[in-house]
Amino acid sequence: MSEDLAAKSRWRFEDFEHAYDTKFGRLNGASKNHLSDYGCGTSMGSLFEMARPESNRYGFADKSSRAREKAPYEKYIQGAAALASSSGDFGAKPGARKNWQKPLPEFGSPEMLELAQNITREIVDGDLDVQWDSIKGLESAKRLLKEAVVMPIKYPQYFTGLLAPWKGILLFGPPGTGKTMLAKAVATECKTTFFNISASSIVSKWRGDSEKLVKVLFQLARHFAPSTIFLDEIDALVSTRGEGASEHEASRRLKTELLVQLDGLSTTSNELVFVLAATNLPWQLDGAMLRRLEKRILVPLPEPEAREAMFRTLLGEREGDELPWAAMVDSTKGFSGSDVRIVCKEAAMRPLRRILADLDMQRADSDCPLPQLDPITPEDVMVALKSTRPTVHLQAARYAEFNNDLGSQILW
Repeated sequence: MSEDLAAKSRWRFEDFEHAYDTKFGRLNGASKNHLSDYGCGTSMGSLFEMARPESNRYGFADKSSRAREKAPYEKYIQGAAALASSSGDFGAKPGARKNWQKPLPEFGSPEMLELAQNITREIVDGDLDVQWDSIKGLESAKRLLKEAVVMPIKYPQYFTGLLAPWKGILLFGPPGTGKTMLAKAVATECKTTFFNISASSIVSKWRGDSEKLVKVLFQLARHFAPSTIFLDEIDALVSTRGEGASEHEASRRLKTELLVQLDGLSTTSNELVFVLAATNLPWQLDGAMLRRLEKRILVPLPEPEAREAMFRTLLGEREGDELPWAAMVDSTKGFSGSDVRIVCKEAAMRPLRRILADLDMQRADSDCPLPQLDPITPEDVMVALKSTRPTVHLQAARYAEFNNDLGSQILW
């Protein structure tokens, strides 16, 4: 057996243990450290026992050459030991959310424990400090989210039986309209364990690991409940199955596992685990996924009142030289919240451009005071409006059509 054995692309831990024993033998009668608190079985205990210096276990004449051969294996074992010893606190920072600062649940193998460690890195630590009032407009979306997620956590006694909480919520709408901000507001308001999951979090190049990551994600969400799983850009994970022959088998397996786990949430009504998904392309989602995301909430382009509130917040109220708020609102029909922010940034850049020539002439280490920025003028704003174009208005009708067909609405 060659030293390259430890450099294989992927190991089942049982295979590694067998390879180690075959190469170097096992100390008979060794005491075992089961590490049951971290979900490790007896095989981990035997490996830790073998990690002691070889002079205590073997009688090799050429210890230096033997040590070189064993180095890859010892490194593997030490990595597993470090992983297990750190699983109790997850590197929690001061002020972190307390409901997830407890040991991991038990897993059947160190491999699953490592996957769990990867998922815990996606837990949002601390307060995001995004309040509902920080989001201008979107009153219908905010109300639906409060009913679906916030109220069941604050008043669980009301949400039982037929009123059991929705388990899956989809936020859909044009890019830049505030879907991620709404998710952050939910995390701030509910103070649940918040898993911020993107495609890179649960897609792996190793065969079978993507499905395992999805399974571990939902296991951790149940363990640290109440919890919210935020799946950003879910269309990258669960587009319509069977479209063309180009769909990879691994992609189908990932989708199937995600659907199975969502089904498990819907059949277990006493667990406060919510899946909050966001997408810009709702019509590309698989029909089975749409069925499991029971609440489908449109996050539309901002209304005139919301755009004015954004302008006033970003540019600030002022005395004297009043900005043309009404003209600004009229000129930004079809703009997203992100587009409005770009307009404000462009307007704020114009006073800086007026002093760039002076800044170029002045040495960076000079003691002379820097020139002062002029306030933003109405002309600055109007020029910024002329130079900025909306990015998503052409598809607004398609989102409205999808909302009429499949969206959730409040009917008074």
